[in-house]
This record gives sequence, C-alpha cells and structure tokens, in this order.
Amino acid sequence: MKLTLGFSPCPNDTFLFDALVHGKIDTEGLEFSVVLGDVEELNQRAFAGELDITKLSYHAYAYALRDYVLLDAGSALGRNCGPLLIAKKALSKSEVEAGTIAIPGKYTTANFLLSLAYPRAVKKEAVLFSEIERLVTNGEKTTGLIIHESRFTYAEKGLVKIQDLGEFWESETGLPIPLGGIVIRRNIDLGIQQKVNRVLARSVRYARQFPEQTLDYVRPHAQEMDEKVMMQHIKLYVNDFTEDLGEAGRAAIRRLFGLAIERGVMEDFEEELFMDS
Repeated sequence: MKLTLGFSPCPNDTFLFDALVHGKIDTEGLEFSVVLGDVEELNQRAFAGELDITKLSYHAYAYALRDYVLLDAGSALGRNCGPLLIAKKALSKSEVEAGTIAIPGKYTTANFLLSLAYPRAVKKEAVLFSEIERLVTNGEKTTGLIIHESRFTYAEKGLVKIQDLGEFWESETGLPIPLGGIVIRRNIDLGIQQKVNRVLARSVRYARQFPEQTLDYVRPHAQEMDEKVMMQHIKLYVNDFTEDLGEAGRAAIRRLFGLAIERGVMEDFEEELFMDS
C-alpha cells in the first residue's frame, strides 16, 4: 500500500523520517510518496485533505480534526524548545502589542502561544519562517516570532529575546510544550493507521540509535545550516515524546486544546484527538 506523506525539510523531520523513507527499517509492506513543504504549507494541505499522512502544527490540527487523527509517534514536544519573540532591542509588553510582528504562519502553534501571551497583539504578518530575522533586523517589523534553527542564530545577528513562549507555556501549565504532530486521515482503516504508527516509531528509534546514518538525508535539506546548529536542532525537537507521546504528552495536547476552547480561539469538538492504540 502506498500513502502520501508530508513533512518539512527541517532537520528534525528529515532525521526522524529518514529510515522510513529509505527502507532502513521494516515498513510492513507500506510505501510512501513524500511531499516536502514548509510547516504552514503542510497546514494548508491538511485543511484541503490532500495528504494521507502529514506533519502539522497543533494549532492547525484544531482545524483539521474532522479529517485527521493524531499518531502517537512523530510529535515535536518538549521543554525549553518553544518559539521565541525577538526584537532589535528590549521592549515592554505594551510596545510589543502596539508594534508589527512577523509570524511563521497564522495556524502555527507559535502564533497560538503568542496570542495567549500577548492577546492584544494583532498587527501580525505571516511570512516564511526563514525571513523573520531579516525583517526584524531591517526594521520592517517591530518583533519576530522565530521557530526552528533561528533560535540558535538570532543573537549572532544582534537581535534580543523578548519572550520565550515555551517558558511562558510551562509556567502556565507545568507541561511540555506541544509544537507539531503527525496525523493520518481518519477514513484510513484503523489497522493501517496502527501500522503507520509502528513504522514511524521504528524510524524514530533507528534515527536516535544511529544518528550518523541519517546525515546523507538531513544535510542536503538543511541547506547552508551549520552542522553544529543542525545537531542542536535535532536534539531539541526529537526526544522520547517523538517516539511515543505517553500520558504526559497526551495531557499537554489536551491542555493546549482546552485552553484554546476556554479562550475562544476554537470551538469545542466531538472528534477523538488520538488514534486508537
């Protein structure tokens, strides 16, 4: 059986999918047609129901619940790994909320967390995540909301951290921060869903056990990223939660959705968040 599979070219995704895509593990007869895209592009593809399996932001998952269900494997959760709000100089909360903000996508979890921390900040523009530092440095935007490898490079460009939204989330909830997950279409047979989850978990375990074996796939997609930064990126976003959400991971995701409903960011829903195990 062949399934379409969407994920980003970011190091954490290519790292965890390498063994699955290149047949380094037992895929239990499954084949995958890969679609690479920026996180917001993948969010939009999920809204359109274009892919059988895809990475998406947890914020976006709220708008794709009718068609997709979350796998236990493949998620990006953790501590001290949240999006950062940056600027050229220190700013007060009122200055942040009055200014313009470059965000990596309307439906990113980063933007959802920003709305919790700065509810009056409404002058936002969604841009490609790799452009955000430049827009802030050039003074085109007052602040920028950075994700991925940018959290390792912003200081080198003379920018300063205004708020770590991961720390904000953890201080509010005490839970790990849920950033993105892997979902599969609900209309796919449960047995196939479970098989995909097993294969993906196996791919994550292989990558963590033999990280050097993934580099031929990770490096080209990381483009000009410094290898040290690339490995920092992977270590930050690939962890035990990536192999299996477990109870703590599921609790964090439920809390994220609960807050979204409480604060009117989304409506309540009837669909089950997690795939039957």
